[in-house]
Amino acid sequence: MSDTDRPERPGPHPGESDSVGQECGEDHDHDHAHDRGDPAGGAGSDGDHGQDHDSDRGHSHGLRSLQRNRLLICIVITGLVMVAEVIGGILSGSLALVSDAGHMLTDFLGLALSFSAIALGSRPATSARSYGFYRAEILAAFVNGMLLLGATLYITYESVARLIKPTEVHATGMLVVALVGLAANLGSAMLLLGVGHGSLNIRGAFLHMISDTLSSLGVVVGALIIRFTGWERVDPILSMAIAVMIGFSAWRLLRDAASVLLESAPKHVHDEDIAARCCAEFPEVREIHDVHVWEITSSMYAMTAHVAVDPGVTIEKVDELRARLERYVSEKFHIGHAIFQVESVGAAEGHHEGPASFDPRHSGDDGHGHSH
Repeated sequence: MSDTDRPERPGPHPGESDSVGQECGEDHDHDHAHDRGDPAGGAGSDGDHGQDHDSDRGHSHGLRSLQRNRLLICIVITGLVMVAEVIGGILSGSLALVSDAGHMLTDFLGLALSFSAIALGSRPATSARSYGFYRAEILAAFVNGMLLLGATLYITYESVARLIKPTEVHATGMLVVALVGLAANLGSAMLLLGVGHGSLNIRGAFLHMISDTLSSLGVVVGALIIRFTGWERVDPILSMAIAVMIGFSAWRLLRDAASVLLESAPKHVHDEDIAARCCAEFPEVREIHDVHVWEITSSMYAMTAHVAVDPGVTIEKVDELRARLERYVSEKFHIGHAIFQVESVGAAEGHHEGPASFDPRHSGDDGHGHSH
């Protein structure tokens, strides 16, 4: 999912991932002055802002529709090849083909999950689910990762069994069916290659197709070696190598999906940095604390923070400051949904005390840090 795949502005989040505070120094013109835009026009006009969101939503809808169509094609191709490999494996006596068909069954289910997740994610938000159904994509990615790990264990088990007791196969029939499967899987992977940027869900589906492609390639190579040398143990050796690659990809997918589900801060965002840079960018900001940043779904970020200003700042200035802060974190940190609670310095006292606080004057102490 790209940065433009964003829902309507979310409401307050019940379980943010990180919390931090930042007291601003007197000198605001250091380090980040080169990033500073025009303070007066930084927020942009309301009309331009609305047009940007309309464009984002239109792009998001078009991308999701394309992803859904590509996934549907991949599901059909995978299902047909799976049936062909089962029939070919039975007729040729090739356990490798039957095993590959079993591997493709997990991919077929994984693709179906990914397709269903995009369909759910396209549904509008409700009063009960103010964020919509975007997390369905992350759940699908997590389940896909588990299926990939299961496929890894199955391939490893079958490989060991065939190393111990090789089975006789008809190499020609095995080769023909494997070549068909290789071409189909490679075509499916290419269909997903251009539409999955930033989406864990599509990335999971793409990894399924890559694992199928590698598996089919291993069967092709094994069939050729068996045909010309008669060395039947080459097939389980290749299968174990493929299993290692699939397992590594599955682990990375599970790790990233779990990070989103646990509402960890995005990798590119450090809440201390957000607080420090906002303090340096906006002279009227005296302090930023209770910063929470989390990821709703792939590349869709949200945050909340308390911003302390001088008591004499007017409502008009507060509204202008809030708009400028929102635009700033969107441009610098790609956070599309930021909520800033602006308050006077006196009202902010004591809010950020405790283990989640961050005070730059004591930044070397062990007592500060994140709260999860």
